[in-house]
Amino acid sequence: MLRPQELGEGEREHWRELRAESTAPRNPFMEPEFTDVVGRVRPRARVAVVYDGGEAAGFLPHERGPLGQGRAIGLGVSDCQGAVLRQGLAPDLRELLRACSLSSFAFDNLEAEQELFVPAAADEHTTYVIDVEKGYEAYENVLRAQSPKFLKSTLAKERRLGRQAGNVRFVFDERDPAALRTLMEWKSAQYRRTGRRDRFAQEWIARLVARLAGTRAPECTGTLSVLHAGGRPVAAHFGLRSATVLACWFPAYDPEFARYSPGLVLHLRMAEAAAAEGIGLLDLGRGPAEYKDALKTGELPVYEGAATRAGTGAALHWLGREPARRAHGFVRDRPRLASLAARTLKGAARLRRS
Repeated sequence: MLRPQELGEGEREHWRELRAESTAPRNPFMEPEFTDVVGRVRPRARVAVVYDGGEAAGFLPHERGPLGQGRAIGLGVSDCQGAVLRQGLAPDLRELLRACSLSSFAFDNLEAEQELFVPAAADEHTTYVIDVEKGYEAYENVLRAQSPKFLKSTLAKERRLGRQAGNVRFVFDERDPAALRTLMEWKSAQYRRTGRRDRFAQEWIARLVARLAGTRAPECTGTLSVLHAGGRPVAAHFGLRSATVLACWFPAYDPEFARYSPGLVLHLRMAEAAAAEGIGLLDLGRGPAEYKDALKTGELPVYEGAATRAGTGAALHWLGREPARRAHGFVRDRPRLASLAARTLKGAARLRRS
């Protein structure tokens, strides 16, 4: 059991090799660099190193809470979770939890190929993806076939943005810290406007994103993309990319330019730039949204739940999370209730601002 910073370079390289051998997309949230940065802002972060025959054969990054209540590394912000195991290795789950001194291991974006933990899942969710493996032009052809009005209107808005606001310019990998601060301000305002918890008001998340913005590794690079018009930023996105996957994370735009749909334009340009870089997949994350329905080419399953072993910690996990999870699921599965809940959140947000 190690802190992320205590892993040697040999162990980190072996971790990368195991991910390279996996059949799952090479999501940057599953790389040792992400775990390392989480460990620098979350002191309870740990990595269990699983040995088989004297050789490191797997890694389980996690965070340990009171009474051994464990959670996936970066739970709440990480969009891909699970163990990194040698193919064919199947440790006993409860023995693994016991060895980690964990009574439970909670996850909310478990990777589909996680055979060790999927049986413990309580819910299956959908993550939406854009496939640009065959290039951006092929992706545009897919959009023309499945949603021609969307593509035509978005491209028309991009041209109108250029005519009315000034020259449109896109930067795929912006390094200016001021641009990241602008994005975080927009996103915080969006959270407040829609009545949701402001993630960037949580110090550890703000610090995590700031550190990841400076992370440069072949399979985990912080990537800030910015759409400019007339010399000023109008939309931006921060995410992580590997050589083959761009994990979309925090998109936002300036509401002053909402009529031009700058967020949609931004995503099209991100897809174009990603394809040019040899990236084949953009992962838009779980949770339904109109813009995801318009942009997606496919869907992948992710799972939510917790693996547990008998004990007080497991009981406390159930009491602390399960009632709320079931309530959220009840609302989410009923579109009219979900729409009413969203309107209620926005109304409450307006009252707080007045």
